Formats: sequence, C-alpha cells, structure tokens
Amino acid sequence: MRRARTATVRPGHRRAAALVLSLVATVGACSKQGAGDSSSIPGNGGATAIKGDIAFNDANLAKLHAALKKALAGKDLSQLRQSMVVNVSVDYWNAGKAGFQKGLSDLGVQGTYQAPANGRLDQQLSIIQTLRGQGITGLSVSAIDPTAIKAPIASAKRAGIPVLAIDSPLPKEDGADLYLGTPNYQAGHTAGEAMKQALGGKGQVVILVGSLTTSNAVERIQGFEDALKGSGVTVVQKLSDGMDSSKALSNAQTAFQTNPDVNGLYGVYSYDGPAAAQAVQAAGKTGKVKIVSDDSDPQTMEFLTSGVIQATVLQQPYQQGYTGAYLQAALKVLGKEATMKIVKPYLESDGTTLSSGVGLVTKQNLAAYQAKMAKMGIR
Repeated sequence: MRRARTATVRPGHRRAAALVLSLVATVGACSKQGAGDSSSIPGNGGATAIKGDIAFNDANLAKLHAALKKALAGKDLSQLRQSMVVNVSVDYWNAGKAGFQKGLSDLGVQGTYQAPANGRLDQQLSIIQTLRGQGITGLSVSAIDPTAIKAPIASAKRAGIPVLAIDSPLPKEDGADLYLGTPNYQAGHTAGEAMKQALGGKGQVVILVGSLTTSNAVERIQGFEDALKGSGVTVVQKLSDGMDSSKALSNAQTAFQTNPDVNGLYGVYSYDGPAAAQAVQAAGKTGKVKIVSDDSDPQTMEFLTSGVIQATVLQQPYQQGYTGAYLQAALKVLGKEATMKIVKPYLESDGTTLSSGVGLVTKQNLAAYQAKMAKMGIR
C-alpha cells in the first residue's frame, strides 16, 4: 500500500513508510492485454502454469500519444504550465514522476511534480493551492479524499484549468475531465484467473484486504470472485486488517490455522502479499498454500523470486504520468470536446476510464518486467 488516506486507501499500492517498516520488523529475517510468459507451479496436483503478462495497455496508449501529438502539431504550447500532484511521497510514484517528466520533455512544455511527504490531506490541498497561485494550466491529481478535492477541482475548472483524476477514480460529480488509471475490476479479475491456475481449478481461498468498504477494494474483490465462477475455487473468508500490516499478518496466520483446507491467499493491498508470504513461509507451507498479491512492493518481489508468492498483479504509474502530460496539453489547447473525440476509442467499456494498464508478473517473467522498467528509466 503506498499511502494512508482520509477517506479511501487504494488497494494494490504501497503504504506510508511506517506500515512498511512495521511489516519489515515482523518479518525479522485490461482490458487490452498482450501475450506473456508462463510460470510453472510446483506440486498441488492439477495446478497449471500461470501466464504472466507485462504488455499492460502500452500499445493502445502509444497510438493515443501519436494521435494527440499529431493534433497538437503546430499549436503554441509555450504558455503551458502543467502539474502532477500525487497522494504521498513513496517509491511507487517514482515511475509516475519519471513518466510525467518524460511526457513534458517530449511535448516541450514546462511542469512540476509534487507529493505530500506524509500523505496528509492538508498538505495535498496546500500544494494544489500553491500551484494555482503559480499559474498552472493543467492538473493531474491522485486525490487523498474525494470529498475534499471537489472544491479545488471546481475552482480549477472555473479558471479554465483541466483536471485529470489519476490512480484513484473520483465521483462524477467531482468534475474531473477523465480518469486515467487502473481498472480495478480488471485487476481483481486478473488475480482471480491467476489463482485458478495456481490451484488447478480447485481450492479454498481467503482474501486479505485493508478495507472491505472502499470502492477500489470492492471492485477488485468483485473481479476476483467473478473470475472464480464456474470453477472449483471458492472464497471462504474476506478478512479486513483495517490498513494495519501487523493485523494482516495475524489474519494470514489465522486463515489456514483455523481452516486446514485453505490453500490460497489473495492479498489486495500491497502489504497483504508480504504478510501472507511471511505467514506461509513460517508455517512451512511454501508451495502448498498459493499466494497471489498486488503491486511491486520490494518484499513482494523477493517472495516472488523465492517462490513463496506465485504471482503479483501490477499497475503502470509511469503511464499515468506520461499520458497525463499529453492529456493535460490536449485538454487545454484543443478543448475537451476535441480531446475526448481522440480519446474515446481507447476508453474502457464504462466510457470514463482510460486504462494505464494491468500486468501480471511471475517468477518466470520477472526479469523481463525489470528490464522493461529499466528501459523506462525506472530502477
């Protein structure tokens, strides 16, 4: 989990440093996807290979970038002052920052990236107010609180400043021009398909999650459960840890201690995967209890390499930055109607989401994923 929120905490991302450090202390020791690699699943009878995928939505977004760049050709972009404001300063957003800066460079425009150090709502709102005073012409924002951001968005729109919701969708009434980010239902569905493969189509799964009520978590869990329909894999429990990594560890330990038939764990928040892995490893159940997680937390990747975690569902914050730079420029210079006409063919079926992509990384395609990130300048 990448941050704590006032109202919503996004699944599949890193949390603030305190949560990560807490877990470290306890350890002690798409919609438009492409083909990927496969990872063999040892043991567990009929378990099949999990097919990884690191195409994300990059091919479609590349077409969109080309179309937007063509439409912007010959236009005066010299007065643009774009901005990207995320919800907390953590490693997860390094890729988003790199993408935004590359987009600015490719377009030849100016802009600034900002992040509240501790994920505090008052800091984020203050940053936005300061940027407004500096004359920004566009804003991409991963809102900490959808209610609190409504007034700043309305104020920006009245001033002719386009606003993109990135990373976390906002209610329609908040007034953002578009949502650019992860389709959460698809992310959950991808996790469910991976779990079916890991378990060979039969088993009992417990879901570990920071909240059972936040919209992002609800969407992921729904996608996960829908992917299991018609198979012999069932969800027997959904355990909320209240965004407490220590509680996530306890939930994971309890899950298969009280029910020996549990042979799968799905960790929705980024610290849930490492918590599940620690519990499975400590119980000597590596390979017997399969784990599918979300996000690329460093511990998650270590457990993936060692075979404790079988697969992890990843997002693409780089594109939220890069594509966001293009969209801000187009919305400001071309106008919303013309921009949305170009964007429409690339939207998800809901007509409001532009997917930044969903990937699935296994031990087999981990090196390819890391090489792809390095090529983008992300370490």
